Amino acid sequence: MNKIAIFPGSFDPITLGHYDIVIRSLNLFDKIIIAIGNNTEKKNMFSLNRRKEWVQKTFLNFVNIEIELFTGLAISFCIKKKANFILRGIRNQLDLEFEKNLYYSNKQLNKQLDNKYFIETIFMLSSYGKSYINSCIVRDIIQNGGDYTTFVPSSVRV
Repeated sequence: MNKIAIFPGSFDPITLGHYDIVIRSLNLFDKIIIAIGNNTEKKNMFSLNRRKEWVQKTFLNFVNIEIELFTGLAISFCIKKKANFILRGIRNQLDLEFEKNLYYSNKQLNKQLDNKYFIETIFMLSSYGKSYINSCIVRDIIQNGGDYTTFVPSSVRV
């Protein structure tokens, strides 16, 4: 059985924190699908297509990484893609609390949607030097004319 992980997020824009989680996870999975979606709680700064382009350029030379757009629930996308794992990054205690609730919700949804297909969530702690980076801060820096380039892969240019 192939170990396929879905790494869902809005990636608005992709940051070095996201990059760090994916790169460190490569030895755990046969394939990682970076699933770019729209979070209904967020007002996105960049279009889905622009975000996808940045992520594609970032991981251009990685044959075991795929980039896809998705709508709806991440757990439904996992079932559709026959992925066994959801990959999530954790920067701090606030992320842990949020992700813990999402984990339990996904467990319940997994049972309701397909109780024969088991999906597990894997949490990766951010590297120490990347734990303060998030897309919200990067968007604020961009909106206010600051130098955002030290927080994002070189593929991200506004």
